Amino acid sequence: MSHVLRAAAELGHEQWVKPWSGSNAGNCVEAKPLDDGRVALRQSTDPDGPALIYNQGEIAAFIIGAKAGEADFLLT
Repeated sequence: MSHVLRAAAELGHEQWVKPWSGSNAGNCVEAKPLDDGRVALRQSTDPDGPALIYNQGEIAAFIIGAKAGEADFLLT
């Protein structure tokens, strides 16, 4: 995957969601769909910090791979 790095503050403070929120004391990844179809990801505890921006193909590959168990090694 390649990505673009931008300041999350440049992307506005609206429409960020925590799709992977859990019992992790508020330390969540937040996602925001962008008008051009890309997806921005940021750390919820640093809302004005960096945001990684992925295109539709990249984010789809990540989600499909995670669902298929390709990231399970991170949990062991």
